[in-house]
Amino acid sequence: MNTTPSKTTTPSTTTPPAGTTDPAEGSADAVTEEATAQDSLVKDPAPKDTTGTPSDAADSGTVPDDLAGQSDDDDDDDDALEPDPFDEARHGVGAGAAAVVSAALGVVALTGAWTGRVAAERETLIGQIQTSGGGSAAQQISEIYGDAWHTTALVNGVFAVLALLVGVFVLVRPAFGAPSERPQPTWVRAVALAGVALGVLGVLISAGMYFDLFVSLPTAGVPAGG
Repeated sequence: MNTTPSKTTTPSTTTPPAGTTDPAEGSADAVTEEATAQDSLVKDPAPKDTTGTPSDAADSGTVPDDLAGQSDDDDDDDDALEPDPFDEARHGVGAGAAAVVSAALGVVALTGAWTGRVAAERETLIGQIQTSGGGSAAQQISEIYGDAWHTTALVNGVFAVLALLVGVFVLVRPAFGAPSERPQPTWVRAVALAGVALGVLGVLISAGMYFDLFVSLPTAGVPAGG
């Protein structure tokens, strides 16, 4: 009978030779590299192409829109710079009308108006009524002729002053109020100046008539038998 105990065999661990890799480690490294490659693809799905197809196509698509917007803006600027014919027609209408009125008033002040004739006839009638009961020749001349003459000069002087004021207002209007983009038309200033000149001349003539500077009132002569 054999009394020697039996030997149990243990699996021996063998060390791979130097310079060789473990198959498990190689598979783990391959899995890690594959996962890294997938992450990079997810983060950058469209790799940059040096020829620039996607981004350049998008940029090229927006260029015509920008050019179209710039052309629209240029058209708007051209429309804004072009003068409106209606604005040009309305510009200076009020000032021109006032200038014409000033010149017309100046002409009326020099030639006389129907209002002056009516006022003179009224004064003549009043003088005749006052001297109908008797009165000296000097009193009749003063009441019948002198008052009518002075009334005519006064009415003409009022028209002359109005012509002068309206003409001066038209000339000095651009200096007051909101400034205008365009200067006052030349014809408006010319007509306003004519109105001012006629107004000044009318004032001078009316003042001379009223104070008897040009022609004095007639005087009654002494009767021959007196």
